[in-house]
Amino acid sequence: MKISEIISFSFREELARIRQQEALRASRHLILYPTPHGNLVSRHLSTQSQFCRACVSMGYLSPQQMQHAALRYQLGMSRDGGVIFWQINQLGQVYDGKIMYYRPDCHRDHEHVPTWVISVIKSFYQCPVDIPTPHCLFGSHLLKPLPDSPRLGEEHQTVCVVESEKTAVILSEVFPQYLWLAAGGLNELTVNKLFPLRHRQVIIFPDTDETQATYSLWFRIAQEAMRCNGGKITVSPLLEQKATAEQKSRKIDLVDFLFESHRVTGHKV
Repeated sequence: MKISEIISFSFREELARIRQQEALRASRHLILYPTPHGNLVSRHLSTQSQFCRACVSMGYLSPQQMQHAALRYQLGMSRDGGVIFWQINQLGQVYDGKIMYYRPDCHRDHEHVPTWVISVIKSFYQCPVDIPTPHCLFGSHLLKPLPDSPRLGEEHQTVCVVESEKTAVILSEVFPQYLWLAAGGLNELTVNKLFPLRHRQVIIFPDTDETQATYSLWFRIAQEAMRCNGGKITVSPLLEQKATAEQKSRKIDLVDFLFESHRVTGHKV
């Protein structure tokens, strides 16, 4: 091997090491933000994402409601118009951000695969190592501190847990008397993520399907969470009892059901 080749190889190796260190520092900076108003979050705060515009244009929320919801959940926007659903725990630490894309009808754009802010950081710095990031329920930063010896549900809003971030954001304005959190996916609800809710009144609203698979899965998780963590969790059978067969075939969620019912009956949501 020539001297020039050795120097070139050493430079590339050192550059890769520096990029890896920068990525790790960036990821730690993201995770350790002391409040949900850290620079990365506040810099991307926006109501101009595809998701926010669709919420307003489809009549789910008024522009003023969308502003309130965006501030409540610190909604961000990526450079290509995706919405950033930040993962911020009850201590205000920012774990990560999920970047998702929506069509003008406010349904998921499945041509764009969701990604995570940590993954973008890794890609930017060409970091070859995995950066471990814990996750929590979306909206966990809204959980107010409990007294040292709380009684179940004392002086605190009932917490409602749904599957999608979209549903939590919309229903936080429609039913502001409740605190709306989201698992972020069918298989994202876990016993560990429910642990911070052990001293609160909790209602879980699973999406529906033709075989009750989603309801059964989340019911089992809720039972296990109560066994391990304590507390009281109610799993709502609303969609299983009220959704039509056609709605179940589309695997609708609570916000779909409420707004579709409103359009049929004319009753206010």
